[in-house]
Amino acid sequence: MARGMGGHSPSNIAHHLKGIDFPASKDDLIQQAKNNGADSEVLESIKNMPDDEYTDMAGIMQGYGDSH
Repeated sequence: MARGMGGHSPSNIAHHLKGIDFPASKDDLIQQAKNNGADSEVLESIKNMPDDEYTDMAGIMQGYGDSH
């Protein structure tokens, strides 16, 4: 089943991180998501991710998967 653009979907997280510069800390991810108009559900999903340095979108998706 395809997942929509809900706050807890990987595609929604990726959408709100468009334009992120790598490497990026979790704080960088949160700031970029805010800049891209993320709602509180998206921000909470990012805050629950491991406090790592992310070097690419695949790493972000791995961190997202590990936290959910």
